[in-house]
Amino acid sequence: MLRLARRAIVEGVVHHRLLEEASASPSLAQHAGAFVTLHQLGRLRGCIGHIEATEPLADTVMRCAVSAALHDPRFDPVCSEEIPDLEIEISILTPPENTRPEDIEIGRHGLLISRGWQRGLLLPQVATEHGLSRERFLEETCRKAALPLDAWKDPATEIRAFTCEVFSERELGKS
Repeated sequence: MLRLARRAIVEGVVHHRLLEEASASPSLAQHAGAFVTLHQLGRLRGCIGHIEATEPLADTVMRCAVSAALHDPRFDPVCSEEIPDLEIEISILTPPENTRPEDIEIGRHGLLISRGWQRGLLLPQVATEHGLSRERFLEETCRKAALPLDAWKDPATEIRAFTCEVFSERELGKS
């Protein structure tokens, strides 16, 4: 899957087209939400994902990889010279389920907080990487949703949790 994401980034950045080849692996044919996070020299360089499982995982990973490289509004598009320095991390999400704040486990759960059309999502690794407490994790997810920091206490705010299978080139050695 990491090789697939890297090939998709090369196709998108260098050749300005989508990678058409997807793996025939049964695990990549399943439908699942996923996020692709790019780091460059240890710093975030892009992160895009899909929560809903609307297409085969291979397609989701390819689209998210290209979008993280070229369309994350927080960053300029990746240029071809940067590709060798990118480290790719993929998070495969379980479907989000309603949860109570006291049931959230730091390092295990990611959060999706929404109220009306506003919603914010933070992956489980965000809480551990930044040493967040459960309350701070809830607040930061509200911030991501452009809601007041204490919106998670409001019964009108929906709190959903999910888990992830996370793997990266850094852990497995670049492919």
